[in-house]
Amino acid sequence: MHFSIIIPTLNEQASIVECLGKLQHLRRHAEIIVSDGGSCDETVTLAEGLADRVLTGPAGRAKQMNRGAKYAYGEILIFLHADTVLPEQALNSINHALNEGAYWGRFDIRLSGSHVMLKVIAALMNLRSRWTGIATGDQAIFVSRKAFDAVGGFPDIALMEDIALSKSLKKWGKPACLIDRVVSSGRRWESYGLYRTILLMWGLRLRYFLGSHPETLAHLYRTGKLWKP
Repeated sequence: MHFSIIIPTLNEQASIVECLGKLQHLRRHAEIIVSDGGSCDETVTLAEGLADRVLTGPAGRAKQMNRGAKYAYGEILIFLHADTVLPEQALNSINHALNEGAYWGRFDIRLSGSHVMLKVIAALMNLRSRWTGIATGDQAIFVSRKAFDAVGGFPDIALMEDIALSKSLKKWGKPACLIDRVVSSGRRWESYGLYRTILLMWGLRLRYFLGSHPETLAHLYRTGKLWKP
């Protein structure tokens, strides 16, 4: 199977070279697509020599990932955040899961950082994902082209696009929850505060499931609050 790794970016010059550098050994079997949302730093310039395609267009993670998927050649799409590293045998693990009958899935996650609670948070994220069948973008969602096109890709919403996609893909079957771990940066958690971030993220998801508009949730996410001032 041929893979396409799609990375949405916006002002990621601090991490994009490391991110793409760690994917170079996969390029025999996977194309790398960077879908930029209008970075005002050197993200696009830095990515051009390390990716097969660098696309530019309007910002918005859902828009950017759908744009990357539109131009992707792969039968299997992998959506990867710029601060997340795939496990060494990622493609083999995905290939095995899909050959076993899955249409989509995600990896377990480990959060990098020194705080001991990051291990607990990651474990709870993995447990919650297995229990609910919902994957988050931090877990590197992968999906067959057939299933992705059938559900219409990511819904064009300001936040929670990964959860919305998961809900659509669950109609095709349960996700393959791979025990291989991606490593995602714990910087956001540590800088904002572990417990404040937990409260914020769980609160936003609760509000989403209760019907809050994604634009409202995106505003609350940017301000770090669960209510409008």
